[in-house]
Amino acid sequence: MYKTTVNIDGMMCGMCEAHISDVIRRTVTDAKKVSASHSKGLATFLSETKPSEWEIKNAIADMGYTFISLESEPYEKRGLLGFLKA
Repeated sequence: MYKTTVNIDGMMCGMCEAHISDVIRRTVTDAKKVSASHSKGLATFLSETKPSEWEIKNAIADMGYTFISLESEPYEKRGLLGFLKA
């Protein structure tokens, strides 16, 4: 599983956050826990496969926002009290 953080410029409100979340869900079909913050200029999500930076960049640009960067890192799901699940 991967945790991906996308830096985006141009989000101004809650509706912008919803638009970005929707475009990520459409572009990355296995995206889970998608969230966006206009105040931080970030969107984050989890996915089973490493997402394509090119596809996300184009999808965000098509919506009228500016893609700045994308970072994906392996993600370990944590169990109760922060311990790693076996």
